[in-house]
Amino acid sequence: MTRILFVEDDPELSELISGFLRSFEFTVDVQADGSQLLDSVRDNPPDLLLLDIMLPGKDGLTLCRELREFWGGPIVLLTSLNSDMNQILGFEIGATDYVVKTTPPSVLLARIRAHLRSASTQPVGAQAAGSPAGERTTLNFGKLQIDARNRTATYHGEPLGLSTGDFDLLWELASHAGDILSRDHLLKELRGIEYDGLDRSIDVAVSRLRKKLDDDPNEPRKIKTIRHKGYLFATDIWWQE
Repeated sequence: MTRILFVEDDPELSELISGFLRSFEFTVDVQADGSQLLDSVRDNPPDLLLLDIMLPGKDGLTLCRELREFWGGPIVLLTSLNSDMNQILGFEIGATDYVVKTTPPSVLLARIRAHLRSASTQPVGAQAAGSPAGERTTLNFGKLQIDARNRTATYHGEPLGLSTGDFDLLWELASHAGDILSRDHLLKELRGIEYDGLDRSIDVAVSRLRKKLDDDPNEPRKIKTIRHKGYLFATDIWWQE
């Protein structure tokens, strides 16, 4: 069964949400604080982490940052504050999603399922053992190599250390190098939701990728912003470095 690790210090809320998720045949382990979280994830990685931001001791944002040093699974931040700054910071440090606690449980369930599908499904163009010849498992752009089978990427020979969501975004962009991909396309492919005109998670994730690829944020040449249209992964710049 799919296992969710849920870190929440409000016993009433943790019982409500965990009970709801268990009714859909998820295994849900609950922790009241983050004191044992890093060891728990190292010893027995969950399929998804549902993490409250406001926790006693270390807060959820700090824990998310520390987890991203060694774990790439989906992290859904849960908060009572609908703060743009917290949301942006959460995505900057590697969160997969940011959900307000007043969100209906059915919507939370749909978002969890979408992230689990994304984490368990190989990116478009990836090839499993025994799949037909001609499907791509690697993409090579000069100093950038992307391996879909092992879900790794190296740049100038150094691993990029991407989270699950960041790798999927990089693969989706690079698989369509030279094409403009809209935010709506990227959100549908990577998160299973439609762009509402306000969601900045793709913009934040692209910004994070640019930093790791040494792309100038003021004049990006590797992942270009096409005004009013979306993003374009360049095809030639990688061989010019």
